[in-house]
Amino acid sequence: MIGICIIGGGRAGMIHARNFVAGRTPSASLVALAEPVADARQKACQELQLDTAYADYEQALADPRVDAVVVATPTRFHRAIVVAAAQAGKHVLCEKPMATSVQECDEMIAAAVVARVKLQIGFMRRFDAAFVAAKQRVEAGEIGQVVLVKSLTHGPTTPKPWMYDIRTSLGPLAEVNSHDIDSVRWFTGSEFEEVYAIGGNYRSPDAREQYPDFYDNVILTARMQNGMQGSISGAQGVQYGYDARCEILGERGLITVGGLAANSVVSHTAEGLRAAVVPSWMNLFLDAYRAEDEDFVRCILEDRQPRAGGQDGKAAVMVVIAGNRSITEQRPVRLATTDH
Repeated sequence: MIGICIIGGGRAGMIHARNFVAGRTPSASLVALAEPVADARQKACQELQLDTAYADYEQALADPRVDAVVVATPTRFHRAIVVAAAQAGKHVLCEKPMATSVQECDEMIAAAVVARVKLQIGFMRRFDAAFVAAKQRVEAGEIGQVVLVKSLTHGPTTPKPWMYDIRTSLGPLAEVNSHDIDSVRWFTGSEFEEVYAIGGNYRSPDAREQYPDFYDNVILTARMQNGMQGSISGAQGVQYGYDARCEILGERGLITVGGLAANSVVSHTAEGLRAAVVPSWMNLFLDAYRAEDEDFVRCILEDRQPRAGGQDGKAAVMVVIAGNRSITEQRPVRLATTDH
């Protein structure tokens, strides 16, 4: 059995934790939780019926029962935790965005290589059944050569105050659109060459005075290295529901995946149309998170590379940095010119 420790008891951390509760993920078991906030730590332990919890993640890394960790803390802590975990010989699944700079990504990758541990990045859409089926159809040539990939993520909740400082959070392009960036790379099979992005703060008045650069709405257009095109739309605080969709336009067809509808039931009355919408990413991708966690364990047991590894996480961070620069400087940015 692979002993798992969750580092970070917030929303994403608890999704992973529930997947690793005894018996839910083959060959793995949740043995510990690390969470510095006492109330959150106590609440998590009660729900999970877990008797081992640490306020300090370094104590968790010293626990001999822990073979692997899931890092689900705010982004600014990822580099330190992942490097320490690797040095302690623990395999790592790190939530997106991977880090706040390319240098941090390189340090995390190097630490995992030196320690010979797995480093997986939490791009769970690669494990979603619908997204996997779309990828298989693309690879089968169903729509011919891919021309354009359009990916959209709109979230219902308002940004957390710690996200307002773009310098430390990297903004919504990182927090909201990392999955879209990875989807564009995945479906085109190419890296980003040039991006042009525009952003604006439409729903976050509390951030306007102290953080004038903050944006809660963004559009990014991209040229890929292989000549294909990318288009990304991101928004926070939209209120109407959690909206995640992707379109893959080919030479002779279109594949669509994802959607806003919670189910296929639509009512038609004199008052109009009514349909249920997905309230949160925590509802939409539950199965994908489970598949991601299961594959993380299999990567450890079978000694194979993760479906989304450190280089994939680094590539997304590079696009985020270029996109943020494009917004600030109001011009297209080639990735080769971005600072680390």
